[in-house]
Amino acid sequence: MSVRIIQPSHNCKGEILVPGDKSISHRAVMLGSVAKGTTRISHFLSGADCLSTISCFRKLGVAIEAKKDQVLVYGKGLHGLRAPKEILDTGNSGTTTRLISGILAGQSFPCVLSGDDSLNSRPMGRIMTPLNQMGAHITSIGGNGCAPLRIEPGPLQGIHYQSPVASAQVKSAVLLAGLYASGETSVTEPSLSRNHTELMLKSFGASVSSCVHPDGSATACVLPCEELYARDIRVPGDISSAAYFIAAGLLVPDSEILVKHVGLNPTRAGFLKVCQDMGADLTLLNQTTQGGEMTADILVCGSSLHGTVIEGSLIPTLIDEIPILAVLAAFADGKTIIRDAAELKVKETNRIDTVTENLAAMGADITPTDDGMIIRGGRPLHGTDIHSYLDHRIAMAFAIAALTADGSSSILDSQCVDVSYPGFFSELERLCER
Repeated sequence: MSVRIIQPSHNCKGEILVPGDKSISHRAVMLGSVAKGTTRISHFLSGADCLSTISCFRKLGVAIEAKKDQVLVYGKGLHGLRAPKEILDTGNSGTTTRLISGILAGQSFPCVLSGDDSLNSRPMGRIMTPLNQMGAHITSIGGNGCAPLRIEPGPLQGIHYQSPVASAQVKSAVLLAGLYASGETSVTEPSLSRNHTELMLKSFGASVSSCVHPDGSATACVLPCEELYARDIRVPGDISSAAYFIAAGLLVPDSEILVKHVGLNPTRAGFLKVCQDMGADLTLLNQTTQGGEMTADILVCGSSLHGTVIEGSLIPTLIDEIPILAVLAAFADGKTIIRDAAELKVKETNRIDTVTENLAAMGADITPTDDGMIIRGGRPLHGTDIHSYLDHRIAMAFAIAALTADGSSSILDSQCVDVSYPGFFSELERLCER
């Protein structure tokens, strides 16, 4: 077990380029692998989860070259993957497991997916149900709806799937399988989840459409495809990683941080909206759009924050940022209510429980609910031992909380940040004075 000691900071100043977006990095490797030609990916996130995706596609016969400044994927075409000689190990990556299942459902060979203990305890029924409706044969080897999964493909037919949850992973698995199906495949979800798959499919040449309905639900459709075609991709900075440094800039007095080239896809940028609703001093600079993905530099200054309500259609746009939003709420004046976020229970940890446990240990006034939490902010927090439970977002969120706590804090199992941000602690040390 590694332990990282975090001391309070006097200010945080400087510029930072956060790692590439995890969601986009995964998808770039996947679509590049089943496209014709060479896909060149720059600013790729070399975290453990994305490396699991590379490993799986290498076992499926795809040559992938990871250089210092870019990743080259020598695509095999939609029907060029080959049967793996061993189990496909997806590590701790739910994104890898769920999305690759959609692609594997359309292949001509069987295979088995499995990951680490944490991954193999997460629900996979949410993708098994629609993919099996399309004609695949996906079974949970343990009979518990979790990985390991055995995927025995069959002829796929397009369906219209009414998803009970707004989940980009569910939607993406179905759309990727739809590339191999006969007829149109569509997914309707209660509200619009992140749309990186739709944007990237379109840029690789697939026929994709989407719309948001008057009631707030959203539908994405894909037609079967003969081929996808490689393209160059520059991955924007991950807003989920940027969120920790934005929070540091807001919470630590006399701070000013410029976070560069951050992805601002509207289906992911709910974190910024909530920060602004709480009174954050944020300025967007150098806004651009590339491959359908918006980016900007974000200038952050120390701010006095107040409580807010986070709910409804906002939740899918910031689900991964809720731990750091809870930290912001603990330092804000007044009450913050987070609801409609039951999805937190099926992340790397039950994040309702792990956020509540650690904030309470620091002295915060927090009450868990069935679908979120209530935080009464403004109480001084003190340093303590933070139990990450090997959840990278818990470790990083509470490292930021420790910057403005009274006394030092210890982040236990701090190595888990390597899943999404291998250089997180060194960057935090560089920017924040102790």
